[in-house]
Amino acid sequence: MKLETLAVHAGDRKKLGDYVPVTTPIYGASSYVYDRTEDLDRVFADEKQGQTYARYGSPTTNALEEQVAALEGAEFAQASASGMASLHLALLAALTDRRRSIVAANVLFGQSFSLLMKVLEPTGVSVRFADPCDIAAFEAVVAEEKPACVLVETVSNPLLRVPPLDKVVEIARKHNALTVVDATFTTPILLRPMALGADFVVHSSTKYLAGHGDVLGGLLATRTEFRQVVQTLSRTLGNTMAPFEAYLTMRGVKTLALRLERQCQNACRVASALKDHPRVERVHFPGDPLHPDADAIRRLFPKNLFGGMVSFTIKDAGREQVFRFNDALRLVVRATSLGDVHTLISYPVIASHRELAPKHRERLGIGENLLRLSVGIEAAEDIIADLEQALDQC
Repeated sequence: MKLETLAVHAGDRKKLGDYVPVTTPIYGASSYVYDRTEDLDRVFADEKQGQTYARYGSPTTNALEEQVAALEGAEFAQASASGMASLHLALLAALTDRRRSIVAANVLFGQSFSLLMKVLEPTGVSVRFADPCDIAAFEAVVAEEKPACVLVETVSNPLLRVPPLDKVVEIARKHNALTVVDATFTTPILLRPMALGADFVVHSSTKYLAGHGDVLGGLLATRTEFRQVVQTLSRTLGNTMAPFEAYLTMRGVKTLALRLERQCQNACRVASALKDHPRVERVHFPGDPLHPDADAIRRLFPKNLFGGMVSFTIKDAGREQVFRFNDALRLVVRATSLGDVHTLISYPVIASHRELAPKHRERLGIGENLLRLSVGIEAAEDIIADLEQALDQC
């Protein structure tokens, strides 16, 4: 089946007695009872399908996991309470019974840096960073470090670089490393990392999958061989997604293909308008023919679909001018998220990358005048008009 069809149907319509609900209900129970203790024992032993305790999951979260696994072409998925919880889960699973070493992309979401440097490194995990868009340099670091896993994003946050993921996976396999991919920006509609050989795919389902600004959650998709370790970690750490959030996410995924197609179209128009504005110094957008990773984008992305993210810098602007621009926006929502139906703008130096030292941010190209725009499904003309009137005031 096509992805659009799987998004609508996968995971739903499980038989309940003599009837079948059209969509999966919200199962709010914290625990489950069986007529025979023997059946409960078999469920705990994974000898029989069933539910035991909400920290282990629920029929609602299981349905969402089935839906996302189908979209990713994965054998198994695990829903978590946040995207960061899913990333943590993936890295811990990748490090289990392997060398405690990670090679990560040098530009990542700010909290991903914090997870690596402030949580994992103090526990004895070696972390090195390399540029996956410079594939030769990246391989040199992987060959030297011989890590348990490599960590990359399909599209980097916030500069929207696109590494040649197929080559990254090939390098990881060559050096006996697992590949963990944060695919939040692309979703399965634009890119399916497991089809390229990735071992773990992570989503902040708060973003495009749920898509309406009303859910906090994460998803990890992987192969059956990692099921036991992932489930054990999830159940022990207690980071399972709640049933209501799973229900909302599953509902959001059903319209993912429609929403993302519109967001991609709008992003192209917004990026073009920003590029022509005299107050804009530079626009970062994967659809730019002059994008530094254009070859990888043409090879990996569907035709004419480049994602809904646009980053740009305001010419000769510091924080004061950026604050003035933000405060002048009337339609675009000033909030630190992305992937929603409404257009969102974020200022990385005070939000996603706030915890990085200023000199580190500058080395990564995240300057005081950089803004990240998540383009929504509104009329493109209205988004552009709001951005232009705000730019004229800064």
